[in-house]
Amino acid sequence: MEKTFYSNGKLLITGEYAVLDGAKALALPTKFGQYLRISPGKDQVILWKSFDADRSVWFEDVIHFSDIKNKTHFDSTQGIKNTLIEILHQAYIQNNNFINNSEGYKIITELTFPRFWGLGTSSTLINNIAMWLEIDAFELLRKSFGGSGYDIACAQNDTPIIYHLENETPLIETVSFNPAFTKNLYFVYLNKKQNSKEAIQSYYKKQHHVTEIIEKINAITNIILNTNNLITFSEALNLHEIIMSHVLEMQTVKEAFFPDFTGTIKSLGAWGGDFVLAVSEENPSPYFKTKGYTIIVPYEDMIK
Repeated sequence: MEKTFYSNGKLLITGEYAVLDGAKALALPTKFGQYLRISPGKDQVILWKSFDADRSVWFEDVIHFSDIKNKTHFDSTQGIKNTLIEILHQAYIQNNNFINNSEGYKIITELTFPRFWGLGTSSTLINNIAMWLEIDAFELLRKSFGGSGYDIACAQNDTPIIYHLENETPLIETVSFNPAFTKNLYFVYLNKKQNSKEAIQSYYKKQHHVTEIIEKINAITNIILNTNNLITFSEALNLHEIIMSHVLEMQTVKEAFFPDFTGTIKSLGAWGGDFVLAVSEENPSPYFKTKGYTIIVPYEDMIK
């Protein structure tokens, strides 16, 4: 009998990078996510097939139970398979019954967003696997892929959340976030998928004093969450960008790519790729399209 699991995608509005050090972050589950479908198999293997949003197959392979148990590492041309085995090996450590008490599986994953959008291909998979095996998704993430875990929290919740870490323990508060100006908010794809793992490693290499900015980021998160004034909202986003620009020693996305944009632009998650949030009095689609950025998603079409 087939079992089906579903997890939400995510967008991080405030607290990128700093959330790793305890800052309070506002994160929004998206209308898009990923399905995991499990059915019985045989021969002590998993027949794995992953579909993109357009129904094209972006990954397909046979994974032997022995490779999961032994955490077999294949050559660099099989990076996706290696990552998957790493996740499944940690899942095996947390609950070995799915290997020890099974003949095999047929597993299908189905994204409802294009894989290159960066809305949580890995986090939705990890949370789905954790639901299937009834294990702790945060531990599975921490010991396999790494990261703050806000994306797992979004995968599990259908409303906006405030997320932070306290002594490495995830604390999640569901909140109401529905400002009167959502019609002025747009998500723009930067035509580049950012590697979250590499971005986190780069952040940790920076010689910064992040504890000094935690209070500032927390205050900004509070303003963003509670204001119904578009100007106040935009000013808070701009301040967040300036603070993180100093920490990361990088230009803001507006300085780097859109200096002539009339409005506010904020990076979401790892800087340099995936989506940004554009705040504009008018529909900014014509502006971004002339710059070569054709994927512009209104707030109401993206967020639950």
